[in-house]
Amino acid sequence: MDLGKARRPKLFHATTPGACPYLPEQLECKLVIELADPEAGSLYTDLSRAGFRRSYGYAYRPACKSCSACVPVRIAVSDYRDTRSLRRVRRRNRDLRDSLQPAIGTAEQYSLFRRYQEGRHAASKMAAMTFADFRCMVEETPVSSFILEIRDEAGRLLAACLADWLEDGLSAVYSFFDTDEARRSLGTHMILRLIDIARAMELDVVYLGYWISGSGTMDYKHRFPAVEQLVDAQWAPLEP
Repeated sequence: MDLGKARRPKLFHATTPGACPYLPEQLECKLVIELADPEAGSLYTDLSRAGFRRSYGYAYRPACKSCSACVPVRIAVSDYRDTRSLRRVRRRNRDLRDSLQPAIGTAEQYSLFRRYQEGRHAASKMAAMTFADFRCMVEETPVSSFILEIRDEAGRLLAACLADWLEDGLSAVYSFFDTDEARRSLGTHMILRLIDIARAMELDVVYLGYWISGSGTMDYKHRFPAVEQLVDAQWAPLEP
């Protein structure tokens, strides 16, 4: 995929190999580009189509020499239809309300984020993030971003997803939720709501990041209908 010949030579760089957070036996290396261009939004859309993700003011994608397990995936909104199991998730969460908030980190979000990290990723680097770190993660964005908040009828925050607006869709950057509400499948529910928002805005896709076959934290992504994978610079239906 052409990202512009004038941009490529001076903007991309590779990181030093380090421990992979998903496959412990592998070393991780990333191809990184700073999104500081005045037209960062347009560039970021092109990069997303090429399998990149965003973190703070940078876009990246895996560039590991000995591993290709991370597969970029997205949902083709026009082809998406709920399955029976996904309709059950919607029914279980009919009492919930959502809203789109500015990309500004709040103490309430951070409290939920901390509980999520302690319940799901206690050994990760993110579990040690301070409120200031959390605000940087949310607010240091050179593109148009928002937070999807999910609340119960009492107004209690149950889930949140930091996401970006792209020219062709939405990109889910990071989500977290109340792990005590396992029955609700809140991670799945947030993706369903992003699909609904994209459809209402007449956007084409929802980017979900990377799928790794057999990874307990990422394997769920293949369960959604109309999931596409990027292979050899082409988007095609995901075949686990």
